[in-house]
Amino acid sequence: MMVSENAQTIAGQQTIAVRRKWLSSTDIAGWCFVLPLLVGVLGFSLYPMVSALLTSFHGNGAASAQWVGLTNYSRVLQDDLFWGALYNTIYIGGLSAILGIVFSFILASLVHHLPWQRTRNVFKAIFFLPNVVSAVATSLLFSLLFHPGKEGLINYALNWFGIDPVGWFTDPSIARLSVVFMILWSALGYNTIIFLAALQSVPREQYEAADIDGASALGKWRYITIPSLRPIFLFMIVMGVINGMKQFTNVWLIGGSAGNPSGALMTSVLYIYRNAFLSSQLGIATAASYLLFVFILLLTLVILRINSRNQLN
Repeated sequence: MMVSENAQTIAGQQTIAVRRKWLSSTDIAGWCFVLPLLVGVLGFSLYPMVSALLTSFHGNGAASAQWVGLTNYSRVLQDDLFWGALYNTIYIGGLSAILGIVFSFILASLVHHLPWQRTRNVFKAIFFLPNVVSAVATSLLFSLLFHPGKEGLINYALNWFGIDPVGWFTDPSIARLSVVFMILWSALGYNTIIFLAALQSVPREQYEAADIDGASALGKWRYITIPSLRPIFLFMIVMGVINGMKQFTNVWLIGGSAGNPSGALMTSVLYIYRNAFLSSQLGIATAASYLLFVFILLLTLVILRINSRNQLN
């Protein structure tokens, strides 16, 4: 009995000590600094997410409206416009992410091997400059470059070679590709800077050992540089896919709320916007937003799963 009482006493003292340690003055000060951020996250991120989830199960989009269960999700999944918007989103987002990673890695490799540091800094500034340009300014710029008539700068240059004007943003068959070029131009600088920072972390000893073995520059790039940057490639793929799936401002400024021409620029976020603010169907809009969230989550998990399998192999 005495042993049991002593054990309980010791356990109680340890619990009090842990509580006192957790409530130390340093921890209280830390919680005071973190509290504004927590309030912001809970108020502006978590609460809207929960509220949107509840709205997706109601008919008129209000918490007090009639509960309709999964009806909104069923209506979205049966809507051909939603699937068309999802296809456009995958096309634009996936292609822009892949091309962005490939071209930015090539540019970063070229800049990294320049002999003078000042020259590298100049190219860094040039490549990163489009990243600081707003989406509105970028859309206006490409509207002038890709103007469907002869007044457009690209068509004006093509006219020198006897090529008829191309409807970059008016032809449904190439409108999506034109948007991909626009996204690629604006995001190329950021990706290049990330790859440049990663290239500097590759150990030089590996390149020196490869030089001793007589490896070529292409061989070192293939068997040393690319494998060493595998985590960076994974990060860029995941972030590129997520950002590509959220395209709205560019396509809305170019094609309007209808995703013209002929719905070729109708993305998933634009579909959500149309239902929420033009049709006042908040239930449909929130259901579509959560379906998009689930799709992005599953796609990200698939990418991570493929990467983990390749690492095991």
